[in-house]
Amino acid sequence: MNPTPSTAAPAAVGGRRPGYLYHKVASQLAANPDQMLTVGEVTNAISAPSTGAVFEALKKMAAAGYATHLPGPHRFQITQAGIDAAGTMPPPAPRAPRSGSSNGRRQPVTRPNGDLYFPRKLAGATDVDVLRRLRDKRIPVLLYGPPGTGKTALVEAAFPDLLTVAGTGDTVVEDFLGNFIPLPDGGFEFVYGPLVTAMRDGRALLVDDATLIPPKVLAVLYPAMDGRRVITIPGYRNERVEAVDGFYVIAGHNPGVHGAILTEALASRFDVHIEVTTDWDLARHLGVPRPAVEAAIALNADLAAGRASWAPQLRELLGFTRVSKTLGPAAAVANLVGRAPQEDREQVLTALKTTFGQDITPLTLGKQR
Repeated sequence: MNPTPSTAAPAAVGGRRPGYLYHKVASQLAANPDQMLTVGEVTNAISAPSTGAVFEALKKMAAAGYATHLPGPHRFQITQAGIDAAGTMPPPAPRAPRSGSSNGRRQPVTRPNGDLYFPRKLAGATDVDVLRRLRDKRIPVLLYGPPGTGKTALVEAAFPDLLTVAGTGDTVVEDFLGNFIPLPDGGFEFVYGPLVTAMRDGRALLVDDATLIPPKVLAVLYPAMDGRRVITIPGYRNERVEAVDGFYVIAGHNPGVHGAILTEALASRFDVHIEVTTDWDLARHLGVPRPAVEAAIALNADLAAGRASWAPQLRELLGFTRVSKTLGPAAAVANLVGRAPQEDREQVLTALKTTFGQDITPLTLGKQR
């Protein structure tokens, strides 16, 4: 007989007993102790309204040692400790300080690569919280702003189950749907693409630099995003793919980048458009020197006024800080000049001279001493 978690629970609150979803998730894993289940499979089996909530419950089980967690796609299997616990809720984690606590900053979120993301204010909450709420309601979002402002970092922080398509002018339909790959024995095997995987597993899909992708290629997304939530794979027996709960599409757009075209067909598919800019207070908090921040603010004002085509964003400022700590401030300043496009280099040079008060030249290899 398969082990079954305990059904005992505290009194109901607001029509739902505390931890009701956790107990349903634990019960599903316990009913299949020999299987690794995806988030989408668990969500479908228990008819949960939100894949994101199921994923959080599964991660809570894994953190308590009640389940094994394997990424890519995320899969979970109950452990003996989980069976012994019989669905008991693990002890609650310590509550993180709210914004406005003694350190004055929101608690960071760890991205998949281990880097920290510091949430920013948006619509009366944090950007991470807003994106998660929009996902629960199936409201697609287009993030736009200069490269390096943290669009991708935000999405990675909001959605741990994220899959990504990196858009270029050479992106093709197969990059979304999948393609045949050669096998060692000479045969071929069809490997599903990130759009198909996200639809079937109820995961989030980021289309990064979406406006660089040819419009005819992007059209593959539209049936998955509208009320149909169904696509077919023409290159693989016209296989039909239906999206399960939790599937979500979010896109990134860099206005002003050469080749980036925001078509009406693409813009209209996203109900919410959010501009992402560099948070100068965050840059200072993360240790970027004051003169570098001031120069970046001035250059961004030129960028907004159309007097420049490039200005350093948070990505470049954090790179500046790392170089400064490694090679010294003078080399970091010279390197920042060298990162600017040739047509904007003189303007960047002038701004840095104003704030740093020193002669600057790009990093250059010269004659041997």
